[in-house]
Amino acid sequence: MATIDLNSDMGESFGVWTLGDDEAMLDVVTSANVACGFHAGDPLTLLDTVRKAHQRGVVVGAQPGYRDLAGFGRRPLGASGREVYGDVLYQLGALRGIARAVGTDIRYVKPHGALYNTIASDDEHAPAVIDAIGDFDPTLKVVGLARSKFVHRAAEQGLSTIAEAFADRAYTPFGTLVDRRDEGAVFTDPDEVADRMLRLVTEREIIAVDGRIVMVDADSICVHSDTPGAVEMARRVRRTVEAAGIEIRAFAWK
Repeated sequence: MATIDLNSDMGESFGVWTLGDDEAMLDVVTSANVACGFHAGDPLTLLDTVRKAHQRGVVVGAQPGYRDLAGFGRRPLGASGREVYGDVLYQLGALRGIARAVGTDIRYVKPHGALYNTIASDDEHAPAVIDAIGDFDPTLKVVGLARSKFVHRAAEQGLSTIAEAFADRAYTPFGTLVDRRDEGAVFTDPDEVADRMLRLVTEREIIAVDGRIVMVDADSICVHSDTPGAVEMARRVRRTVEAAGIEIRAFAWK
């Protein structure tokens, strides 16, 4: 049976501010990309998120980002490669400590936001992220944008890679994500999102913003938890894909 993983970004609330419905999303997804405190998430939020994911049997992954709480990690930073290396290493250590305290561990790494988009093609921050993961724990799987230079580069360095597609984001004809600032960059209609992901899983195709077909071979699908209607979109994607005989299963085992 064909399989696909379903993941979502979580642990992004901070203090009294709540972002996303992690409780509901954890009942839908198979992998949880948990913030590490640099772009979002305070220690207690991360602790609660990891504990709840572990209780539900959802695999936990670390989501390190740029050190940018005010911008939610979605602004490119002019940090040096050395700074990025240290920041990623720090974040992985923090989340692993929390995970082990509740009886589980992180199984993969998926960079967040602007860091994720930057390393898809850049030649300074990408090697820094790869080196940080490899030096921290080379057995961790690495999630990156399907077709990206980062995924190929990480694999060449001996890391196990997971190619990812996005349910709620529009694509360019080149297989990259449309900038969030552009109109139509984010999808919010559950039926449209589910249909797009069914085509992705069964045909390895996605329709770009200009109508062209882009070939995307993905191992995991992401639904951003802060997208309006995120939980219903994730539920619709899961039901639609499973109805087609595709198993929803985590790419990393506990």
